[in-house]
Amino acid sequence: MKILFVGDVVGRPGRTVLRAHLRDLKAAHKADFVIVNAENAAAGYGVSVSTARELIDAGADCLTTGNHVWAQKEAYSLLDADERILRPANFPPGAPGVGCRTYRLRDGRSVSVMNLLGRIFMDPADCPFRAADTLLGELGDEPNAIFVDFHAEATSEKIALGYHLDGRVSAVVGTHTHVQTADEHILQGGTAYITDCGMTGPRGTVIGVRKEIVVRKFLSGLPARFEVPKGGPAQLSGVVVTVCDDDRRALSIERIQVLTDSGEEV
Repeated sequence: MKILFVGDVVGRPGRTVLRAHLRDLKAAHKADFVIVNAENAAAGYGVSVSTARELIDAGADCLTTGNHVWAQKEAYSLLDADERILRPANFPPGAPGVGCRTYRLRDGRSVSVMNLLGRIFMDPADCPFRAADTLLGELGDEPNAIFVDFHAEATSEKIALGYHLDGRVSAVVGTHTHVQTADEHILQGGTAYITDCGMTGPRGTVIGVRKEIVVRKFLSGLPARFEVPKGGPAQLSGVVVTVCDDDRRALSIERIQVLTDSGEEV
């Protein structure tokens, strides 16, 4: 099985570059299943009904999220209404939606997608390590692949979760920091790992935000309203993971980055 994962989609430029390139990437890599992180899809802050629909129409089979999942009020009902959208599994009980779901492919194979949230330098959440253990116990041996999107800030926490789940899941892919890392590899137990798969959004920015706003904030120390450019050069970042159907072990992980001159809608 080949799984294509696309990193944090940021605002209109991210949605536009995804729409322009996702189906071609899926075909080129012969991907069986596509996961897209929609954490920043709605103007850089959360996911809305319309942006979720846009990403799914672009070719996503499943949308994961992160710490900004509750930023748009309509996300509360969206998470309960659409099984293709996940929120981090380690939010306290009672939160809308679910954080892990198994999807059936047309050929009968299945892939389970698990969404987890880090705790270091992040808002309070339950333990992602223990949450993963519980979910794996519930999944059992059924899925042909188990893919984990770990939305976390600290590199050490991401690496530690990779080792904690090594041999028990097919892939642990980091999101949230928006900068693609060059440490993709297969862990000893057969789990594909990368600390951060990168951002799908506007280039020439500070992790998706207009650079002059962020520079001014650092210089002045004053609060600033972050803004995502509406167009301009854009990028698509992600990974393709190939998984053995028989034992769920990863056979390869490949970084992907597509650079374009424009993220404007055509």
